Amino acid sequence: MAQTYDGAVNKGLEGVIACTTEISYIIDANLTYRGYTIEDLAENSSFEEVLYLLWNNKLPNESELNELKKDIADNIGFTDDQLKNLKALPNKNVHPMAWLRTAVSMLALWDDESQDDSPEAINRVSLRLVAKMGGLVAYLERLRQGKEYVAPKPGQSVAWNFLYMLNGGEPDADMVKVMDTCLILHADHELNCSAFASRVTASSLSDVYSAVVSAISALKGPLHGGANEQVMRTLKKIGNVDNAKTWIENALANKEKIMGIGHRVYKNGDPRAKILRGMSELLTKKSGEPQWYEMSRVIEDTVKDAKGLLPNVDFYSATVYYSMGIPLDLYTPIFATSRVAGWLAHIREQYSKNRIYRPRGEWTGKSGLKWSPMTNR
Repeated sequence: MAQTYDGAVNKGLEGVIACTTEISYIIDANLTYRGYTIEDLAENSSFEEVLYLLWNNKLPNESELNELKKDIADNIGFTDDQLKNLKALPNKNVHPMAWLRTAVSMLALWDDESQDDSPEAINRVSLRLVAKMGGLVAYLERLRQGKEYVAPKPGQSVAWNFLYMLNGGEPDADMVKVMDTCLILHADHELNCSAFASRVTASSLSDVYSAVVSAISALKGPLHGGANEQVMRTLKKIGNVDNAKTWIENALANKEKIMGIGHRVYKNGDPRAKILRGMSELLTKKSGEPQWYEMSRVIEDTVKDAKGLLPNVDFYSATVYYSMGIPLDLYTPIFATSRVAGWLAHIREQYSKNRIYRPRGEWTGKSGLKWSPMTNR
């Protein structure tokens, strides 16, 4: 007789508590990192401070922050051997997240501590990964454009160096602030798909690189990290503000999914989307293309009136990145540049109180079947 379960199995594990965590949490329309609201951190903090907070459960003092910045600076660049082998990877007609997934996996081959499970080694591996992620994304774009690698500058922030390594020139201070804020907003988000993937891999006591590659693989999907890229592609399909309302109404009537709208957990609005909406309005005006923000507002209002759904973090981050001149297919790799901070926090927390994930599946198949000879089938 087939085994049955008392409780219903929710598709996508919706509402299921899979672990305890002290990293980040969503309550109604509020997101907190280690007890600090995302609004407070986005307005007052830096990505480096948030990184320290996520990993150490407290904000750093001046000496702790300076030490972290030095550690990042010591690990942000690449060796000639690494650059040569990364350059050899195919990059034409290749999804950037697929390239990034392979590049991160390759970095483990140069890391003598990749298989060391001591807390000290895990901390150093974590620093190398968070320091190098943005440089990988920037180098990929340089390779695609046939341009040379740009080495990072010491003494600069993760956000500053990312834009510098991407574009080859010193970035505008306002753009650095925007990028830094985006990194903070995307740094962690409770037990999302990619964070859960990282924890599942870590729960087997596999190494840090393997767990991060698992997370990158999950983030690659259009229902997770890939949504922001699809938002901008939708806006380009719509074309102009006058078409927006009719286009979205037709899409809803055809039961098409509107990317960047709605969230599994937030029912009263994503606080990160509210911050990005203001940034989108300012940046689209500054770039001389306010129509992208105006179209977004029409879409937001139309879907809200029809379905009661609100934007998530991907919706306005699309127009923010577009206004900064960032290629569409780099939106998700930039997401990874930020989210690696949270993934590593989850991986380290998983190691500290580990039990391997091994859920069950409710059986819905046939039973009682008997084998029969080929001639009787």
